[in-house]
Amino acid sequence: MGRQSSERSTSAGLATRYLAFAMLSTAANFAVQATVMQLAPSPSLMPSMLAGTAAGFGLKYVLDKRWIFFDGYTSHGDEMLKVALYGLFSVLTTLIFWGFEIAFWTVWKTELAKYTGGALGLAIGYISKYAMDRKFVFKPEEV
Repeated sequence: MGRQSSERSTSAGLATRYLAFAMLSTAANFAVQATVMQLAPSPSLMPSMLAGTAAGFGLKYVLDKRWIFFDGYTSHGDEMLKVALYGLFSVLTTLIFWGFEIAFWTVWKTELAKYTGGALGLAIGYISKYAMDRKFVFKPEEV
């Protein structure tokens, strides 16, 4: 077990990884949103948000599964259930994210406001999501 096991289990190490992955996922989300806004014939908020959310979701699932919850593959059925539950909990946290992003965009109508609202909504959502994923999706193995 040694050092790797103790690093995996420290609260500081876990929090650092989770924060880093949230930031990577957020960066991927915003990069995809910006790309969609640039490529769209006329900038449209909703398609950019949908595309960004999909990109962030995929990246975050893979990183969380492997490096936050250290979850292994057991079967195709189990994996599909985990993805479905992870996705279901993502809906709630995505609504928080979108609510903040839309509210900031509606009030200030600037890119800075849009992304500030999105970042705030994502932060609140990620904190909530970690708790739900830990309890219901990537349950610790019972010894």
